[in-house]
Amino acid sequence: MEGFREIMMGAVKAKIILPIVFVVVFALSRIPDPFLPGFSAAYALAFCAGVYLRGAMAWWLPLGIMVATDVALSVFKYHVNPLQPELLLNYAIYAGLIAMGKWFTKRAGFWKLVWGGTLGALIFYFMTNTIAWLQDPHYAKTLAGWIQALFTGLPGWPSSWEFFRNTLLSGALFTALFAGAAKAAEESPAEKTAGVAEPENAETADEAVKG
Repeated sequence: MEGFREIMMGAVKAKIILPIVFVVVFALSRIPDPFLPGFSAAYALAFCAGVYLRGAMAWWLPLGIMVATDVALSVFKYHVNPLQPELLLNYAIYAGLIAMGKWFTKRAGFWKLVWGGTLGALIFYFMTNTIAWLQDPHYAKTLAGWIQALFTGLPGWPSSWEFFRNTLLSGALFTALFAGAAKAAEESPAEKTAGVAEPENAETADEAVKG
C-alpha cells in the first residue's frame, strides 16, 4: 500500500512539476545570447512538449510562452512591432516539432529521443534559414545564395555556420537533459518500491531453501 502511494504521489508531482519546468526553462531560453547565436532550449522543449505533455497543454503551453516572450522582447528590447508576419512561420515550425514529439511518445528510448530532438533542431534551422533566404533581398535567389544563407550568412552578422553548430548542440544537449530528468522522475517511485520489495523476497527465498 505504501509503495502504491509513493507511485501515485510521484505521478501527481510529475504532472505539476513538468508544466512548471516548461514555463520557466522555455521562457528563459527565449532570451537571446549574442555570444552563442542559435543556442537555445526552445527546439528541444518544443519537441519534448509533444513527447511528455498530454492533450491541449502540449500545444498551448509552449506556443503561448513563445507568443508572450516574443511580444515582450519586441516591445521592451527591440522596440518593434510585435505582430510580425514572419513570426507566424516560426510558430508553425515549432508546432511541427511538437507534432514530431507526439509521434515519438515518451515510451521511446533515451537515445531515440535525443536523436529526435536533434533532428527537430536541424529541421528548424534549415526551414528558418530557407525562409530568410527567400525573404531577404540581400541573398541571391540561386542555389549558391541558399547555401550562403545556410552556412555563411551576410556580412556584419554572426556566420550561419555558428547558428548551425549551436542549434545542433543545444538541440541534442537540452533534449538529453530533459528526457533524462523526465525518465528518472517517472521511474524512481517504482524503482524505490521494487528496491524495498526485493530484499524481503530474497530473505523469504533463502529461508525456504534453508528449510
